[in-house]
Amino acid sequence: MTPEFAPASDAALPLWLVWTGDDLPPQAGTWPEASGFAAKAGQICLLPDGRGGLAGAIMGLGDRRHASRDRFQIARAHALPKADWNLAALPEGLDPDQLALGWLLGQYRFTRYKGSPSQGPRLVCPEGVDGDRMVAIAAAEFLTRDLINTPASDLGPDKLEAAARALANSLGARVEVISGAALLKQNFPLIHTVGRAAATDPRLIDIRLGESGPMLTIVGKGVCFDTGGLNLKPGASMGLMKKDMGGAATALGLLKMLAGTGAARGLRLRVLIPAVENSVSGNAFRPGDVLSSRKGLSVEVNNTDAEGRLVLADAMTYAAEESPDLMISLATLTGAARVALGPDLPPFYCDDDATATALQRAGMQVADPVWRMPFWDPYEPLIEPAIADLDNAPSGGMAGSITAALFLRRFAEGAGRYAHFDIYGWQPTAAPGRPKGGVGQGARAILAALPQILT
Repeated sequence: MTPEFAPASDAALPLWLVWTGDDLPPQAGTWPEASGFAAKAGQICLLPDGRGGLAGAIMGLGDRRHASRDRFQIARAHALPKADWNLAALPEGLDPDQLALGWLLGQYRFTRYKGSPSQGPRLVCPEGVDGDRMVAIAAAEFLTRDLINTPASDLGPDKLEAAARALANSLGARVEVISGAALLKQNFPLIHTVGRAAATDPRLIDIRLGESGPMLTIVGKGVCFDTGGLNLKPGASMGLMKKDMGGAATALGLLKMLAGTGAARGLRLRVLIPAVENSVSGNAFRPGDVLSSRKGLSVEVNNTDAEGRLVLADAMTYAAEESPDLMISLATLTGAARVALGPDLPPFYCDDDATATALQRAGMQVADPVWRMPFWDPYEPLIEPAIADLDNAPSGGMAGSITAALFLRRFAEGAGRYAHFDIYGWQPTAAPGRPKGGVGQGARAILAALPQILT
């Protein structure tokens, strides 16, 4: 589906947003009080015009002291009757860009298997907001959500490749794909090893856009389904593993976002997606195996369910060989990140203070929060086993997100700067502008920070 604003028109009905305790618009008269309107978050009071029609509406924002609890308050206004609406006034402290984006994100519905996109209320783009930019950002987020929400039966590595090709073609980007036995011939042993047990060949998708300027390389984990391999996940843990390609989905959404907003101009963009299924069969890799990597480092497998860092390692090594100015990895990587920060706040890791500060500050400004965690060098020995260079799953379970990030950093050598995002990619309970299901994390923070990071 496509996000959209209503065209500006005198026929659009006025919509007032009010905090609890604020004065109501004089046009409303005594009707809100008579209707029991208390400006609770999401509470709507429709204003009659005296002729059986609508004169406008008021929507409550709740207690101003709790404003930070609600990211996209305006998305609740999608409960309004089908009509075109225009914000009559902006309460103090609300960012018009975030209001506009929140409205657009509230339009999202995943209807591939049930229902159809329906025309609900529409909002005229608020004055002073770049509507085309907001639509481009929302459309990119819709792509990410659609990809994550699609089950592996319809989005295996081959279908993820098709989606990447479709996006690249729409942007005029170049695509190369290495798959199956060619991965071994071209020295991507970890990607091949993780994906070889599946019915669909593993592959490395390589997209390039732009010819000059600073180079930004984005590596997205594309594990289209994760059984856990021979260290089989319990059924309850496996149920959401269609989302284990959330890093790839977010990377593709970010590419679409950069191109759609014009931020890609003056950059050399590269997106690398190792696309695999971590399946079980007679040739699946085993706990205790020692694997070779493109970088030449050996890796002892202590858990086949820690496969994401393996496929990322080869892709990141390949990316670093070109010495990008900035390399970013996006991955639904560890449960430890969720234990530390929950589903809504993804950690990121970056050794460059200026880059990290820009990312965290930008994330808060655009309602795409991220939180810096440390590449903690004293934990390096935890990923160094006795019989190989690296351990893919250190025992003990402590600092799991940090040790995973340290593992990946070993393969980022050669990049000018490196940042890793350990995202969840899933909204476990519905919230305004974010229905239950797949969700992008970190992309808007990266988009907003790029002018400070890459010039």
